Order: sequence, then C-alpha cells, then structure tokens
Amino acid sequence: MVKGSEEVLTSDHHGCFKGKACNVEEKVVELVNNTKKVGKDDPRRIVHSLKLGLAATMVSSFYYFEPLYDSFGASSIWAIITVIVVFEFSVGATLGKGLNRTTATLVAGGLGFVAHYIASISGKIGHPILLGIFISIMSGTATYLRFFPKLKAKYDYGLLIFILTFDMVAVSGYRDDEILKLAWHRIANILMGGFIAVVVCIFVRPVWAGADLHQLVSTNIRNLGIFFEGESSSLL
Repeated sequence: MVKGSEEVLTSDHHGCFKGKACNVEEKVVELVNNTKKVGKDDPRRIVHSLKLGLAATMVSSFYYFEPLYDSFGASSIWAIITVIVVFEFSVGATLGKGLNRTTATLVAGGLGFVAHYIASISGKIGHPILLGIFISIMSGTATYLRFFPKLKAKYDYGLLIFILTFDMVAVSGYRDDEILKLAWHRIANILMGGFIAVVVCIFVRPVWAGADLHQLVSTNIRNLGIFFEGESSSLL
C-alpha cells in the first residue's frame, strides 16, 4: 500500500515537473518569436538600438581615458545619462529633447548659482533658510507650470530637468565651495552628451518623422482608392 502511494506521488511530481518545463519552453519560444516579429515589422528598430549602443560607448570614454576624466571629473556620468535620456527614434524628437534639456540645464544652472550666492552672503544661519525658500519657490513654480496644457505638450521634459538641475546645483553648493566649477562640469558633460546623441542620430542611418508621415499618407490614400474602386464596381 505504501509502495503504491509512493509510486503515485512520484508520478504526480514527474507530471508536474514535465508540465512546468513545457510551459517554460513555450514562453521561451513565444519570446523569441515576438523578438523576431518586432525586428521584422520595422528593421529600423534594430538600427536604432545599435545607434544608442554606439553613442553610449562613445560617451563612456570620458570615464575610461585619464585625460578626458581629468578634464570632466566624476560628473562624466551626466554625459552618459544625457545620451540615454535624450536619444530618441527620430531625428526631430532627439533634437527637441536635446534642446529642452540644454536650455533647462543652462537656465537652471545659472539660477542655482545665483541662489547659492545670495544665500551665502546672508550668513551661516540664513544660508540654509534662504536656500530652502529658493528651492521651494522655484520647484513649486516649475511644477505648477507643468499643468498648463501648451507647456506640458512641448516643455514638460525641460521643466522637469529645470527642477532637477536647480535643486542639485543649489544644494550641492551648500557643502561644496567650488560651486562654479561643479556647475560648469555638470553643464559641460550634459552638453557633450547631448551633442554626441544628436550627431549619431543624424549621421548614422537617420530616421526622419516626415518620411514616416509621407508613407502613412500615401498608404491611406491608396487604401481609400482601392475602397472607392470596389464600391464603384459593386454599383455598376
């Protein structure tokens, strides 16, 4: 009796393990098929992935080579972050996002330095208080502006970067005396990362949104013509 029960349990475990193995195999096959389908539907997606890898490799050289690292310092990580965030599928989207980030970084960096300078001349006690007030006002104002539909549609990303940059420059300056050097390193790295992203996007198999729009309009007109041709044939 005990032996029979053990055989039943062994058989159940074997069947359960076999079923799970089959499910895993099906999931792997499905993943492979979906991966092939995504690349086959639009081969430019594969090219875009390779372009992003190329841009990230180029900008990471700031960390690998001593002369570049000595020039830009530990803030080189901002160049890598900028490439990953700014790089988009089409040239126009990359340019728009890069312009948003560059403008927001320059404006926020300048205002952050001014806020640090004004707070620093107020004394040891007033310094953190004024910094807190400036950060609260600027962050709150920029966040409120993000609710405006027109600003949200075009400049939402830029406003977000403005908040991030202003707060980081203002707060970092409280513990770091070389605030101007720190701000310059970060801004220079962001500009360099954005420049590399734009150059790779434009000169390596560029994707123009206008070409996609033209193709979409042509396809829709052709389908509409086929539809009317079929309707006229049925009426005759």
